[in-house]
Amino acid sequence: MSLRLVLTVLVAANVVTALAVVHARHRHRQLFVELTALERARDELNIDFGRLQLEQATWAESNRIDQVARDRLGMRFPEADETVVVRP
Repeated sequence: MSLRLVLTVLVAANVVTALAVVHARHRHRQLFVELTALERARDELNIDFGRLQLEQATWAESNRIDQVARDRLGMRFPEADETVVVRP
């Protein structure tokens, strides 16, 4: 092999390697931006989930259910003479 051919192959290999490094860095930056966006979305969803858990706990409180049963449905506890005990 001539020195000129070896030099040409080495220069070509160097250019290909440099392009591969540039491509890898660019892809890394793209993936980092995507990761950051996904982490932000995850954090927002966690905040929403916490808020919804609190709201669910508020709606499920027994005194709230009792209040809705009395106000909207007209329900009440039966009087003693209205209670019937059924024995087997």
